[in-house]
Amino acid sequence: MSDADADSLLVERVKRGDKRAFEMLVVKYQRRIERLIGRMIRDVDLVQDVAQESFIRAYRALPQFRGDSAFYTWLYRIAVNTAKKALVDMKRDPVVLESSLQSGEDGDETSRGESALTDGETPEAVLASKEIAAAVNSAIEALSEDLRQAVTLREIEGLSYEEIAEVMNCPIGTVRSRIFRAREAIALRLRPLLESPQGKRW
Repeated sequence: MSDADADSLLVERVKRGDKRAFEMLVVKYQRRIERLIGRMIRDVDLVQDVAQESFIRAYRALPQFRGDSAFYTWLYRIAVNTAKKALVDMKRDPVVLESSLQSGEDGDETSRGESALTDGETPEAVLASKEIAAAVNSAIEALSEDLRQAVTLREIEGLSYEEIAEVMNCPIGTVRSRIFRAREAIALRLRPLLESPQGKRW
């Protein structure tokens, strides 16, 4: 059974009044939703509150969920809108949360634990990869909200262009343009590092 099929079964159970089924959906997606919100909101203490509010909104709106899209796409859209509302309410600028980008347990490609060197890794290689990860994080942080959101959903959350268009409520061509511009901006920030001797060794 695919993830989407499993979600559909849980959604149907929730609609029939099974609250435990919704709890299972929360457990499944909580970390991903918190990580997504953490990239929009700087205040680490606010991330869990906004995630909780997102799930509450999703629960209330579930009777209207028709299943035209995957459940998680629909949930991401609610989370993005809830985070945007929180930012407006608190008049904060959305900034990438450094700790969420470097949280090793999330399995982000931008994170690297402080563990011992593995075979073939030199201290120079580790340093270079840490510099590159820091440069990627810094480049993402410097992007506008729309570009950062698009590239995060694509590169870190692994959504398709169609799913991102649905989450961000914009045409697929706009999504492609935003991701292209985001990648260009990140590449521009990385170029000096990759062209350095350390970068070449790495």
